[in-house]
Amino acid sequence: MRVFLTGATGFIGSHIVSELLAAGHQVIGMTRSDAGAKSLAAAGVEVHRGTLEDLDSIIAGAQKADAVIHTAFNHDFSNFVANCETDRRVISAMGSVLKGSDRPLIITSGTGMGDAEDGKPASEAVFNHRHPNPRIASELEGQVLLEAGIDVRVVRLPQVHNTFKQGLVSPYIEMSREKGAAAYVNEGANCWPAAHVLDVAKLYAQVLDKGSKGERYHAVDEQGVAARDIAEAVATGLGIPAVSILPQNAQQHFGWFAMFAALDLQATGSWTQQRLGWKPTGVGLIEDLQNMNYSSADQSKHV
Repeated sequence: MRVFLTGATGFIGSHIVSELLAAGHQVIGMTRSDAGAKSLAAAGVEVHRGTLEDLDSIIAGAQKADAVIHTAFNHDFSNFVANCETDRRVISAMGSVLKGSDRPLIITSGTGMGDAEDGKPASEAVFNHRHPNPRIASELEGQVLLEAGIDVRVVRLPQVHNTFKQGLVSPYIEMSREKGAAAYVNEGANCWPAAHVLDVAKLYAQVLDKGSKGERYHAVDEQGVAARDIAEAVATGLGIPAVSILPQNAQQHFGWFAMFAALDLQATGSWTQQRLGWKPTGVGLIEDLQNMNYSSADQSKHV
């Protein structure tokens, strides 16, 4: 198939490119930069210039493809709500192209959307329409398209990591560097799910080849990594203390990150693994944090 891939030069997308090509697909990769265009062309990818803000460029890319995989997202979490609304508009634009066809659209969300608020790990069988995370906008728009007959499939992400980048942990590392302490709330018992980026990229390719309309998949290897364990690994890497703070002090210490710092986001990916035969083999989040190079001023810029 000819696959239109947004975020083709990004942290996850760049690895999805390799998986798609290895599976025999042709890739139309979206990029906004000359450097991105050069790297995609060198990999044998058809370059499509576009941005998330230019919906015409999104529509043009989708029109050329047999399937669409949407991974691009603006990860400036200080503008998270606005960026989630941009993602909703992008998904809507893609849907306008795919309506009336059987071409699949694979969109990206977060595992929290599978939280039934019953104390159990988030699961693929649940879609919590009332979830307070602004990223719900992506799945709500996907549901609109699904009800319109479009083949929408959802990949929900945990903290995706290697030794250069680790989802929300990356801005946490820089915040800890600036504060001189790696903080966690109370005992730090709240947990975040995680998976290695190479395993996540494989999942996207499997969702394209083996997935089905309307299904949601969790790219989860580790069901939950404790916030305190994350803080202690970061503290060791930066040579700073790991400290506990009270919930009432979280906003002052973390700023925008406070909305995530104390959340328990445990999620299961067992159904996804059984359904698609997806078998994660990458190392865990803590091992990657222990092996990363903390000397850079901003590891999150690496892919």
